[in-house]
Amino acid sequence: MKKTVNKKDAKGMISKAMSTTKTIATKANDIALNTTETVVTEAIDATAQWQTVADKALKGGLKLAANQQNLVFDALTIVKGQLKDGKKRFKKLVA
Repeated sequence: MKKTVNKKDAKGMISKAMSTTKTIATKANDIALNTTETVVTEAIDATAQWQTVADKALKGGLKLAANQQNLVFDALTIVKGQLKDGKKRFKKLVA
């Protein structure tokens, strides 16, 4: 048995398949585009938040380093004064 294919029916099936494929591809593209846009937007927001945190940490770290430096120099000044006083007392004991 030989089955004949109606050209009109075949063209209609092919056209319908192409239309369905185009619709599905368009929907998939839209989903991918929206998802990518959401991911990029959230990544930018998260980066901005971390940048703010890093900026605060850096400023706080610099303030802390400045305070520690001042404490070291103050301590050195005090030690220098104590050594001078100790030198004077030692000279009085020895002389």
